[in-house]
Amino acid sequence: MRALVLADFWNLAVDDVPEPSPGPADVLISVVATGICGSDLHGYTGENGRRVRGQVMGHETVGRVLAVGPDAGGDLAVGDAVTVNPVLWCGECRQCAVGREQACPNKQVIGVTPELRSAFAERMAVPARNAVKLPAGMPIEHGALVEPLAVGYHALVRGGCREGDAVLVLGGGPIGQACVLAAQRLGAERVVVSEPAPHRRALTERLGATVVDPGATDDIGAAVHTALDGEPTLVVDAVGSPQTLAAAFACAPIGTTIVLVGMGAPTLDVAAYEISTKERSVVGSFCYSAAEFRDTARWAATEPDRIATLIEGRTDLAGGAASFEALAKGTDPASKVLVFPQGMNA
Repeated sequence: MRALVLADFWNLAVDDVPEPSPGPADVLISVVATGICGSDLHGYTGENGRRVRGQVMGHETVGRVLAVGPDAGGDLAVGDAVTVNPVLWCGECRQCAVGREQACPNKQVIGVTPELRSAFAERMAVPARNAVKLPAGMPIEHGALVEPLAVGYHALVRGGCREGDAVLVLGGGPIGQACVLAAQRLGAERVVVSEPAPHRRALTERLGATVVDPGATDDIGAAVHTALDGEPTLVVDAVGSPQTLAAAFACAPIGTTIVLVGMGAPTLDVAAYEISTKERSVVGSFCYSAAEFRDTARWAATEPDRIATLIEGRTDLAGGAASFEALAKGTDPASKVLVFPQGMNA
């Protein structure tokens, strides 16, 4: 079968790779569409050290079931449209027992673990419990957005977002957009996004957020206060850079929770007094639980128009390398580009 292979950093090639070999508890999936994630781009450039040469990446995906293993269980059937939870958990540890599969010490992640051939390919095999059936009537390509939407939802749950909150999201990229939708889903009254790129500001405005350009002010705290007509009750850093974490501290009032979900830098200097003397909480967020992933798939089916807003580009395998290069160099401002391994008319 054909797949998009990371031949080298900054070099993707369409190549023939072996067919997947599903186990008795697996399902075989014909991949319809896979989203290009920011972590894929950082892997493509070699920035994050979390991808290796020869790897087939991709973890934001949707497809149709081709075969169901005899021990798969559940109600999946050939032809079902499914999205894939890429976090493979052991099911035996304490974290799994309490529904925190993303914290399983034995987990592997499709698209990250090099040995797992992933979703920029025509077909893939996954444990049946990781294949989540899409609700009837949901546009199938929207299933490729469930994974990033679940990341944003988990971040807002970690922050304790509740009805009536005033939420500041730092960064209007795909994860920031997911955080906006999650805040609204959880009942936030107002959402402001701080984002320097005009294209992303416009997109988050279409999602219903108020936007602030951090490059247009010397006082981000005052700009956010004006945009929210008050102080934020929750701050989410969807970038994870020294600049955005500093902006979070500049905007967060005493006692506020700051959720760090962006992974822009592996190491950040933290202004410790900004936490201790103002009794703030800095909370980490990574992935999502299996229940949150399933719930997000159901929720996404109820918001077809807003989910469609997130998809700004489509390509086939042959165009995948060019899309990666354009996104990595910033010559393509698209928020989310989907790769269709079977072709866009399949």
